[in-house]
Amino acid sequence: MRWGICGAGYITHDFCNALQLLNHDDHQIAAIADRDIEKAQKYADEFKIPKVFGCHEDMAKEETVDIVYIGVVNVDHCRLSVMMLSGGKHVLCEKPVTINLKQLQKILKTAKEQKRFFMEGLWSRFLPTYEKVKEALDSKSVGEVRYVQAEFCNRVIQREQVASHELGGGGLLYIGTYPLQLALLAFKEPPDEIIAVGHVNKDGNDENATIIFKYKDGAMANLTYNAMINSPCTASICGTEGIIQLHTPFWVPTKVTINGKEMEFPLPSGNPDAKYNFKNSPGLSYEAECVRKCIQKGLLECPVFPHSESIKMMEMMDEIRKQLGVKFDADSEES
Repeated sequence: MRWGICGAGYITHDFCNALQLLNHDDHQIAAIADRDIEKAQKYADEFKIPKVFGCHEDMAKEETVDIVYIGVVNVDHCRLSVMMLSGGKHVLCEKPVTINLKQLQKILKTAKEQKRFFMEGLWSRFLPTYEKVKEALDSKSVGEVRYVQAEFCNRVIQREQVASHELGGGGLLYIGTYPLQLALLAFKEPPDEIIAVGHVNKDGNDENATIIFKYKDGAMANLTYNAMINSPCTASICGTEGIIQLHTPFWVPTKVTINGKEMEFPLPSGNPDAKYNFKNSPGLSYEAECVRKCIQKGLLECPVFPHSESIKMMEMMDEIRKQLGVKFDADSEES
C-alpha cells in the first residue's frame, strides 16, 4: 500500500516513523505534501520519500498514491478528506475527524460516492491493550459496566493547533476525545444525558472541562480534560464484578490490569535512533496495518473503529461544545 502524507507536523513525523516498523513490501511512503515545501522536503530526505508537493491538490492527483494519511490542523480535516476521496484515494484522517457532525457527514457521503475507504485515526482502539480491554468487556469479565473514570490533563495550550481558534483549537478536540472514546467503548452507546462544565478563555477556546455522562440505568462516566496542567492521566472501567485499570497514559497504555491481573503489551521496536514526538507513537503502526488489511479485503470502513463510532463521538462533542459555549466558523457554514 502506497501512502501519501498530508502535513509535515509532529504527528505525521511519528506516523512516518511507525510505518518503518512494518513490512516495506506492504507499506511504502510514496509522497508527502505540505504548504511549506521546505518542511516537506526535510521529511522526504529523512524517510526517503520520492515525491514532494507544496500543495495538497497535487497529492490528490498523484497516481502513485493509494491512501492518504491526513495529519494537518483540525480545521482542514474536512476539506482535505473530501479532496483526497474525490481524487480516488482512500483516507486515514487524524482525530478529531472534523470540527462538527455536519462536516463528518459530508466526508462520509463523499467516501460512499467514491467507493473509497475512510477512517478516523483514533489509534488507541488498535493497541493490543485496548484489544484486551474490549475482549474483557465483551466477555463481561467485570460484569455490567456501571462507572467509567478518565482524566487527560496535559499542558498543551501553548501549542498553535490548540491555542488558535481559527485552526479549530481548544482542549476538547485536541485531548478531550480520548476520555470520550473510552466511555463509548465501555458503554457501547452515547449517554442519555450529558452535563459539561468548563472554562472558555478570551480567544473562545475551551481550556478544561469535566463531563458527566448519565445512562438510563443509573450508570455514569466522569470524564475530565485540562490543557493547562499535567496529571497522571488515569482511567478505570468499573463493573458489577470487577474493574479494568488502564495504566498511564490511559489512551496509549502498554499495561492493563483486569480484576487484579496485570498484563503488559510492549510496543514494536525498530530503529533505536528514531525520534518520536509523542509517547508510545510506535503504536501507530497497529492502526496502519489494520487499515491495509481492511482495504485488502475490499472494506470501506474498519470494524475496529467504524463510521458509526465517529458519528457518535462527533455528536457528543457537538453537544459538549454547545454547553461550554465554544463555536467555530464551520458551525455556521452551509452543508
